[in-house]
Amino acid sequence: MNPNATPGAPLPRAADETLPLPRWLWEELKFHLLPWGPGFGRKAGALRAAEIGLAVLVTVAWMLAGTGHMGPAIVSAWWIGWSIYEVACRYVYRPWIKEGPWWRRHFRPASLPDLMAYVATKNVIIGAVLFAVLQTAGVLSFLSGHPALRWLH
Repeated sequence: MNPNATPGAPLPRAADETLPLPRWLWEELKFHLLPWGPGFGRKAGALRAAEIGLAVLVTVAWMLAGTGHMGPAIVSAWWIGWSIYEVACRYVYRPWIKEGPWWRRHFRPASLPDLMAYVATKNVIIGAVLFAVLQTAGVLSFLSGHPALRWLH
């Protein structure tokens, strides 16, 4: 277990249920989508840029996969790489998980297997929703037929 996630360490209270709904949803989105925590801004610029670059590369890989121009093995490799990176980041920056219903703010310290299960489940759900939304919105059809993007595939 991460030493930062000891029972005596304060657990997060950012998305308090008393917040207005838009602010509460924003805090929930940040918690689930961004693996970085409060200490991320104090890191060296090059390392922070590399981490943000990795996030952008994974997003581009998703788009290419959705248009059918990237093979399943490459997508799986990207997905596994991002998930490992996210577990490592959460282990350092957000070493806790929610206990109980997702809309509540009950946290407990997380072990490594807790974080691995959380990240794997969350990423499968996000991937399915993302591809469904992109397909429904016509973004994937647009990108696959766009001549300026032919060099990507």
